[in-house]
Amino acid sequence: MRKFVYAAIVGLIGAGIVHVAILLLLPTMSPRDAWSRLAAQADLYQTTPYVTDSDVAGPAGIADPYFQAVACRFDLGEGVAHVQGSGVVPFWSASVYDRSGQNIYSLNDRSAKDEQLDIVILTPAQMVDMRKAPLEELENAVFVETPIDEGIVVVRGFAPDQTWVRKVADFLGAIDCVPETS
Repeated sequence: MRKFVYAAIVGLIGAGIVHVAILLLLPTMSPRDAWSRLAAQADLYQTTPYVTDSDVAGPAGIADPYFQAVACRFDLGEGVAHVQGSGVVPFWSASVYDRSGQNIYSLNDRSAKDEQLDIVILTPAQMVDMRKAPLEELENAVFVETPIDEGIVVVRGFAPDQTWVRKVADFLGAIDCVPETS
């Protein structure tokens, strides 16, 4: 009887360890992560409509009908990433994610200069170079210094009612996501 109890306890502990390991490895092993889905839709530095699994009605959740979003993949090995948009919408927010989907930085129109979307994403080494020779066209930009080389920028726009849907879609559709080389 003691051997059976011992074997059951060891089996449960082993199963728990395997279960936790699988859960921790799942995001890195999944071929359906955000990076892969966006890579299938668009090249680097191209904005594309962004839809998450939680945007689909059903067991995963109900889509938020008031928000629209676009995403842009970037590679800082090609230069700093410059994300810029113009226009007036009730609210916008932008988030920078690393390749695995971890949020690196977020801001919104209330924290941007003149409520305009103008973000420069760069590595610490690129920030040092930028400080030595600043570009005049980036003087109003919000600089986001990141420890990553590849990532995703997601910009969301809020349309409080149907009269704003077209304006928000136009705002998001006109967002420029380009590499800036000095």
